[in-house]
Amino acid sequence: MGFPGAVADREHADYVLVGAPLDISTTFQPGTRFGPDRIRRFAQTYDDYDHRTGLFFSDLGVYDAADCRAWDDAPDYLDYLGGTLVDAVRDGAVPLTLGGEHTVTAAGVRATDPDVLVTLDAHLDLRDEYDGNPWSHASVCRRALDGDPEGAALGSVDGTADRLVVLGGRTGSPEEWERAEEADVTVVPPEDVAAWEPNFEGEDVYLSIDIDGADPSVAPGTGTMEPFGLSSREMRDVVRAVAPHAVGCDAVEVNDRDDGQAAALAGKLVKEFVYSHADSN
Repeated sequence: MGFPGAVADREHADYVLVGAPLDISTTFQPGTRFGPDRIRRFAQTYDDYDHRTGLFFSDLGVYDAADCRAWDDAPDYLDYLGGTLVDAVRDGAVPLTLGGEHTVTAAGVRATDPDVLVTLDAHLDLRDEYDGNPWSHASVCRRALDGDPEGAALGSVDGTADRLVVLGGRTGSPEEWERAEEADVTVVPPEDVAAWEPNFEGEDVYLSIDIDGADPSVAPGTGTMEPFGLSSREMRDVVRAVAPHAVGCDAVEVNDRDDGQAAALAGKLVKEFVYSHADSN
């Protein structure tokens, strides 16, 4: 089952969608391996036409490249996935990744080499390692900023972001909050997200939508639920605001532990990203 409306052929695609069902470091409720297929499935009911922009999704050049099969060596998989995404970038397309645990964002950042990484996320994900693992989903923003902890490039794809903006961040370890105080990190708590406005003049942005940025009442199908989160409308407004500046996007941390609420939200936000990005170009 492909993503609905992703009917372009690869050669002429403006957006290339790739499933990344990585599910090896989830710390509470696993199941992100089912995320890409669930997002595709629960997006089936959405209309092709978007009244706000006047655009039809099926006219916007989206190609679904299916899943990039995952295995249990995260650095090796991220290198392979990054190569798949950079192929799309080199062809002039915008990569769209469906996760999969949040670790896959590192591959999107490598492929696009953005100035800014913007995450919708409950967690800071700035740990240098979690349970001894520097490639945990809890370390993905640290890797995106600081690169490989061993200081080695993996393959030919090794971009990093210059700064990080976490929208909806509301929990983290003392080490993470300390790292967040540095000049290259901005954390916007949930209560301030509605008033937040992007300031990306001349900068390329990569947008990562971690579905646990939403309140668990909105999206319970995720690994590490964190109360007091964002509404679906607040997440939508962020996606609409950031998309015109973006060179890539992902939706991650959807699992199979609910009745489709998390997947439905993720699929809708991916469509909102494409509509808003296409409408601005």
